[in-house]
Amino acid sequence: MPLSLKKITLLQFKNYLHREVEFSERITGICGRNGIGKTNLLDAIHYLCFTKSYFTRQDAQNCMHGHSGFRVEGDFLLNDKEEKAVCILRETGKKEFAVNAEPYSRFSAHIGRYPLVIIAPDDIQLIIGGSEERRRFIDTILSQLDQDYLRELIAYTRILQQRNSFLRSYQDNYARDLSVLDILDEQLSRAGAFIFEKRRFFLLELLPQVKQSYNDICQRYEDMSLIYESELHQISLEDLLKTNRQKDLLVQRTSGGLHKDDLLFLLGQQPFRNSASQGQRKSLLFALKLAEMDIIKKQKHLSPILLLDDVFEKLDDERIGNLLTRVVADEDSQIFITDTNCKRLEEQIAKMSSTYQMVNI
Repeated sequence: MPLSLKKITLLQFKNYLHREVEFSERITGICGRNGIGKTNLLDAIHYLCFTKSYFTRQDAQNCMHGHSGFRVEGDFLLNDKEEKAVCILRETGKKEFAVNAEPYSRFSAHIGRYPLVIIAPDDIQLIIGGSEERRRFIDTILSQLDQDYLRELIAYTRILQQRNSFLRSYQDNYARDLSVLDILDEQLSRAGAFIFEKRRFFLLELLPQVKQSYNDICQRYEDMSLIYESELHQISLEDLLKTNRQKDLLVQRTSGGLHKDDLLFLLGQQPFRNSASQGQRKSLLFALKLAEMDIIKKQKHLSPILLLDDVFEKLDDERIGNLLTRVVADEDSQIFITDTNCKRLEEQIAKMSSTYQMVNI
């Protein structure tokens, strides 16, 4: 495996006062009852790859109860070279991240070093939830592939916040000089044009792969389609901001732009969220994540680590088998799978005819 996590050490992280786990096989099954820390272990791995939690926005929420800091340490093997990644949240609230004792001045510079894909129960919101979930999905993939994209996305978000702040202050008589808005619009348009083109070309590759993966998991053809919805298909962001300016001043926020983009999923001619069964929704979720894995591997020449958190619920045995066959077939990906049912987990992994390790939490 060009990329693998060999050991993880947790200190005061969530429900772990101190825990060290070594990973000896490509496939690791993690089992135990609900609330015992299986998902927390996966989240610690996510921290080492993204410098943040997958499940909570505030770092302080990941400290063990009664403590005000934590440490997560991982021993990786990357292209046959040993690396040590360390994430520390100090008692002061300051977070530090380093690889091989070299600290990052910008955490964003770490994104993509250890590519990772996670599938968790709440990810079903990617199918049935609001557009923000689907934009985050696209941005997470592209940020692992392209540091320029991540930089422009950070810039767009910052400028958008500044623009919205200006629109609010304009109504409150704190700002009257619209030339400031002209400057913000120019900066937002520049970053937005870059992001839109990256998203557009990326989705031309992603969407057909999602459709293929979906039918592979279902083991039959279903008339499923995906559409990238963006106002920028019809009008440049610069012109859109000009057109919406009076409306934006009235509602005190930026009413149009890349932050409104969405992916539309259809089953036949109907919205997927309304007409699909729970099994179909979960199959589409897996298809999106598997396509993400394929594209990351193709573009980075590095198979991402895959985290599967409690994915067996509400899936029949056939879909479970199809999913595992698909992910295990990629012999370069390290896979971590959690389940409350140890016997079911081991039986499903054993069917794949691949060596594995079981960790009881």
